[in-house]
Amino acid sequence: MNILVVNCGSSSIKYQLFCMEKHISLLSGIAEKIGSSESFIIHHKGDKLHKVKIALNDYFSGIEKIAQLLMHPAWGVIKDKSQIHAIGHRVVHGGEEFRSSVLIDKYVMKRIKFYSKLAPLHNPPAYNGIKATKKLFSDTKQVAVFDTAFHQTMPEEAFLYGLPYKLYKKYCIRRYGFHGTSHRYVAQAAAKELKKPLEKLKLITCHLGNGCSIAAIKHGRSVDTSMGFTPLEGLVMGTRCGDIDPALVGYIMEKEKLNIEQVNALMNRKSGLLGISGISNDMRDLLTCAKAGNKRARLAIDIFIYKVKKYIGSYIAAMNGADAIILTAGIGENVSVIKARLLRELSNVIGEKIKMLTIHTEEERLIALDTFKLIQNKK
Repeated sequence: MNILVVNCGSSSIKYQLFCMEKHISLLSGIAEKIGSSESFIIHHKGDKLHKVKIALNDYFSGIEKIAQLLMHPAWGVIKDKSQIHAIGHRVVHGGEEFRSSVLIDKYVMKRIKFYSKLAPLHNPPAYNGIKATKKLFSDTKQVAVFDTAFHQTMPEEAFLYGLPYKLYKKYCIRRYGFHGTSHRYVAQAAAKELKKPLEKLKLITCHLGNGCSIAAIKHGRSVDTSMGFTPLEGLVMGTRCGDIDPALVGYIMEKEKLNIEQVNALMNRKSGLLGISGISNDMRDLLTCAKAGNKRARLAIDIFIYKVKKYIGSYIAAMNGADAIILTAGIGENVSVIKARLLRELSNVIGEKIKMLTIHTEEERLIALDTFKLIQNKK
């Protein structure tokens, strides 16, 4: 069975085609700058790369061109659309309603659109991507895999804010958590590496990239995570501020004469590593500058490390111990200096009992597996 995984961003479409019988990825790629005259697709088949500069006005034209590449005599691996047996979509927000992946029908489409009010930057692209694939692959079953679903096992004491309870009931104001597919994948992979059942482990998974989140996973269930009502809460990230005193929002708006949109942009796109350093949101750039003596680059790294340590420590306390800490995503997997420093500075806390692992996250593969299982169960 061939399963196409689609991940639509605000101006991009990531895609990957899997052969489930062989457990392999056949090809992958990304369409970038959708809606602009500078749009293009980078398409990978094996170790070969093919770049296509083409006008992609919307998600439909993007998906249409991707489909053509999948069937291209030189760059594709299938002859026609019927050889794609199912499509799995990454959807960021499923509210409290979706606790697992689901087959997409008219009701699910309505709810994805409904939850756009909670994820205005993420759900609309997913919704448009699903509409496009449904139009192009009208006979193909499609599945939604929600980032928030994995964290729906959090207890009330972890997901509720100290606000009037009626606001939670009226507006669904609570902590949802994100990166759930990544946390779930690396937790399962860690259990295999540790050669123990996931149901018997206490894990702390650290998704450290441009966006960062940490999750406490007790016996296979998420019991807490650093991101909250939006992906802004939690760690200091590439361009996001993470945890701040909420009174600062009004204070900054007054002092800087900003409106809601402007202060949101400041906290989401101009803060974090970029805002502190004034140089870059890329950890590699900051490490180079810090080594050359730049104090603000060093400060940004120090704050990042401090926040990561703080969350890890709190989750060890919340679960009354841990078996392993897992690092994943761009910084977690590739920046060895960060891992070495975390190991050194946490040595007295984790001792010899808590292992620190680095595991490559494969969210697309997990989306494909969820899609495969759902399709098989419906036969």
